[in-house]
Amino acid sequence: MTEFWPTLTEAAADFRFLLTRGYPRKNALDLVGNRYGLDHTARQLLHRGVFAPIVAAARRAKLRLLRDLPNLPLALDGHNVLITLECAGRGLPLVAADDGFVRDVGEISGAFKVSPATDRVLALVADYLADNQAGPVEVFYDAPLSLSGELARRTREVFASRNLSVQAAAVPVPERQLSGFTGAIATSDTALIDAHSAVIDLAGEIIRRHPAWQLIYLREPDLGVEV
Repeated sequence: MTEFWPTLTEAAADFRFLLTRGYPRKNALDLVGNRYGLDHTARQLLHRGVFAPIVAAARRAKLRLLRDLPNLPLALDGHNVLITLECAGRGLPLVAADDGFVRDVGEISGAFKVSPATDRVLALVADYLADNQAGPVEVFYDAPLSLSGELARRTREVFASRNLSVQAAAVPVPERQLSGFTGAIATSDTALIDAHSAVIDLAGEIIRRHPAWQLIYLREPDLGVEV
């Protein structure tokens, strides 16, 4: 994907301009994608990575680093965090978005299954939380997805082994618990970011520290969050 960086950044600039001018997101993406002959993955990178500057700035103002919130309550958007990290482990494209969050374009949410890779990611997350003295942690998984209850059980087990205070559950609509959570939340979901005042890009922080996991920047990479 990096060999197409000039085309992608040009397309991103055009997409960003149209969004700034108030064009509907889907229409603007279709227009830019067709103009540059972008494939599905490239269009997904734009969709998940490019936002009108005023929107991106508002979200970046809510972005917090885990290390700056020691011992404070934290709720994780479980599948959101794990899937992003599993995509990173598979070598799938990761975009450093305008709003400061890292997102995958793997589109595997509906087909997500618990696997040995999930256990590795859980350990990675637990270690990072413990290293940064995370406070009481609550993890919410999407109950309709396969084996969510088992995933919650494994989460409790792995996190507890790192001496983390943890509650994990599979719930019908995780967004309800997360949007009303009184502490910080960890997610890259745009609706949740817009609804909450303090958000941690937990998967993004871990990915930025992993030398093998490369990010795609759709503008000059000075917007990268230093963590």
